[in-house]
Amino acid sequence: MANVVMYTTAWCPYCVRARRLLDAKGVRYTDIRVDAEPERRPEMEARAEGRTSVPQIFIDDLHVGGFDDLAELDVEGRLDPLLGLS
Repeated sequence: MANVVMYTTAWCPYCVRARRLLDAKGVRYTDIRVDAEPERRPEMEARAEGRTSVPQIFIDDLHVGGFDDLAELDVEGRLDPLLGLS
């Protein structure tokens, strides 16, 4: 299975949606809460090439982007292979 890392906040509705999508697929992920650990925000911004919004989602070394990008991959049938589910 792929290594999934998400940079999130507790209150972001798109973060909640990303968690729900991955949970529904039974995918384990590392959830780095930049509201609880603000010192991790520069790390997120560097990995996400300057993006400051949350969530920022990574599958292995691939920067997926935010929830809309994750959902689009799912609709297109490209998410499961990236996650190692197919």
